Amino acid sequence: MSAAAAAPTRVTAAVMIIGDEILSGRTQDTNLNAIAKYLGVHGVDLAEARVVPDDKDEIITALNHLRAKYDYVLTTGGIGPTHDDITADCVAEAFGVALYEHPEIIAMMTARWNGVELNAARRRMARVPEGGALIRNPISGPPGFCIGNVFVMAGVPQVMRGMLEDVGWRLNGGAVVISRNVRVEGSGEGVIAEPLERVAKAHPDLSLGSYPFFGPEGYGSNLVIRGRDAGELAAVVDELVAALRGAGIEKIMPDAAAAN
Repeated sequence: MSAAAAAPTRVTAAVMIIGDEILSGRTQDTNLNAIAKYLGVHGVDLAEARVVPDDKDEIITALNHLRAKYDYVLTTGGIGPTHDDITADCVAEAFGVALYEHPEIIAMMTARWNGVELNAARRRMARVPEGGALIRNPISGPPGFCIGNVFVMAGVPQVMRGMLEDVGWRLNGGAVVISRNVRVEGSGEGVIAEPLERVAKAHPDLSLGSYPFFGPEGYGSNLVIRGRDAGELAAVVDELVAALRGAGIEKIMPDAAAAN
């Protein structure tokens, strides 16, 4: 197969959200959305997301599974100073290495607290697995770290987004996914389903989805086609529009606003 005919590279990632507070509903996660969008810009597909409790065995099992299955794993949460912040311990055990107090983090925190001797809780945040590299934290507090294909970040959304900016340059992304939108108004998914499925089956390498809307302006669906080849997407949009018209649907707007 020639280079021109080769399928675009797909690079995958998983997100592991760590914390009992997420599973209990006490805290609403917003990190997943931010990470998914960030990875997409860098040509990395978010292929799976998991929420795991503050349980050592659960974290290690999930991490080992995800890091073997995907090109990258990004974790959020569990790197603070309290007893239930066990992410660093779990990552070190998963990789079979020891934790150590990173001198750069110790110096950073000592300066932040005006030379006051760091207590045991604060020193917990300086622990990094052997062989790990730091992820810069431009917001507040100590940095995160990465080891192998795993990136460990804070759970606080603002801090996590700051750390994320130091992750992108480390990713070997593939071809960026692009999308086209076909808006259908005045027809429900029961009418749209058959022509959409027919086109989807004819193009298994693309993602075709239906995202219905209801409101004062009426109802319908945004049909989103996602792939990596702009020419192929354009051809499939034409094919989908023709299939919808063939099903008797009239109000069709390719590339309309409000794509999902």
